[in-house]
Amino acid sequence: MTDQQAEDQETYLDGYAGILAEAAATGRRLTRDELEERRRLGERAAEAGHSLRSLVRLHLDATRTSWPGGTTASGTGTGVADSVLAAVTQAVDAFAEGYERAQRLAVRQEEAARREFIDDLLYGRSDLGRLAERAERFGLVLSRAHAVAVAEGPEAYDDTAPVTRLVETALISRFGDRRILITTKNGQLICIAPGDQDDVLAFFAKQAYAATDGSRVAIGRPQTGAGGVVHSYEEALSTLELAERLELDEPVLRAADLLVYPVLTRDRQAMADLVGSVLGPLRGARGGAEPLLRTLEAYFDSGCTAAEAARRLTLSVRALTYRLDRIHQLTGANPADPVHRYTLQTAVIGARLLGWPAQEI
Repeated sequence: MTDQQAEDQETYLDGYAGILAEAAATGRRLTRDELEERRRLGERAAEAGHSLRSLVRLHLDATRTSWPGGTTASGTGTGVADSVLAAVTQAVDAFAEGYERAQRLAVRQEEAARREFIDDLLYGRSDLGRLAERAERFGLVLSRAHAVAVAEGPEAYDDTAPVTRLVETALISRFGDRRILITTKNGQLICIAPGDQDDVLAFFAKQAYAATDGSRVAIGRPQTGAGGVVHSYEEALSTLELAERLELDEPVLRAADLLVYPVLTRDRQAMADLVGSVLGPLRGARGGAEPLLRTLEAYFDSGCTAAEAARRLTLSVRALTYRLDRIHQLTGANPADPVHRYTLQTAVIGARLLGWPAQEI
């Protein structure tokens, strides 16, 4: 510690020796005003960035060097010691209380600033130049490309949830200072990482899946700039929504691998027309369109292998073949014919994206 730092810390002992002297002479406790003054000094010390440990040591050193002599009115030295030590306890306790109060306030302010930054970053509501300046405070350099991963589990998560702390600790332990930001939004766990560090996002996905007992994680594509973070975040959210609609089972989904689906739904009316014209006749089947639609899904998902599709549907191969023949009869399109297969499969994807047949299109 420099002489200047020692001199600065001495200011936090203002009035301390006098309190001890009066306690020794009269046996009194600290007044309400004196306690409040010790708290204010503790707050000032915390705001100035001093260590509480060094300040407590400073109080103990001052107690030893300025220990009052003499005795109490009853003439017992033990009484003096008791009075002085009681005063020391009160003074140091009040000082530490003020110090901790200032620290809690600083933490709350930091958390509020961080939450405001996260909201502005993910919603793109702030001036981009100002946002880039604030980002560096939280470990991000927005001139670089970033990708966003979003994990959702069986329950909602916030910044204080055990799952959040567990995943954050695992990433910090593994990657250290890699300019990674872990946060939460709308009950989902979010990781923002440099776009060229896919290993970070893959590890995040693995940890989130394990910590949340079977969550689903979507990873947006790397994008440049503050606006790129928003874009990647929205891609990840859209991917999660898409996975739910298509009933995809994969725990980790990448927006880059599913780009065909947004393309297919870009013209919603055209897709609705395709679904209605190609699959509409399936409504005439006994039991409605749903069983036959699921048959087509299983058939295409199994690479058009009848035995595998039958296993997935817990049917016999003969029963599956009958269903495929029935689809051919109703729609005029043969699922086994490569010429018809693409049209049928595209219509099946469109049906799931549009919620057909449960919803009218």
